[in-house]
Amino acid sequence: MTDPRLETVASLAEKLITIFEADIDALRACRPQAMASLTPQNQELIAAYGREAQALPRTALQAAPEALRQRLEASTARFREVLNQHRRMVLCVKNASEGLIKAVADEVDRRRARARPYTAAGSAAPNKGATRAQAPGASLLYNAVI
Repeated sequence: MTDPRLETVASLAEKLITIFEADIDALRACRPQAMASLTPQNQELIAAYGREAQALPRTALQAAPEALRQRLEASTARFREVLNQHRRMVLCVKNASEGLIKAVADEVDRRRARARPYTAAGSAAPNKGATRAQAPGASLLYNAVI
């Protein structure tokens, strides 16, 4: 007798392929907010696939009819391909966004270093433990009446 979980795993894999391909298209269109895998119902499908695939005994696949086994192997192979492509795309977006954040933070640091106040001797005041979250100590006022 064929284990019904085989059919479930194959159909879930096919649904997830469609979802992850939509994610890849959204990332290519520079619209990560439109990723289909981020919706709660799709997150549930991903979790269900993981549970079903883990619970599937190896003997069930060996005892399955040839057509179902080929369908499951084909959908699993395609799912792995799409998942690897999805992973690469997400890593590219992650690296790009982290690089942008680092560039902005570096520019803020550069501007803050330039805006440090001067001491009475005329040299720049030391930056005593300032972090990115802290504002510079004070600013210079030229031609200001206090």
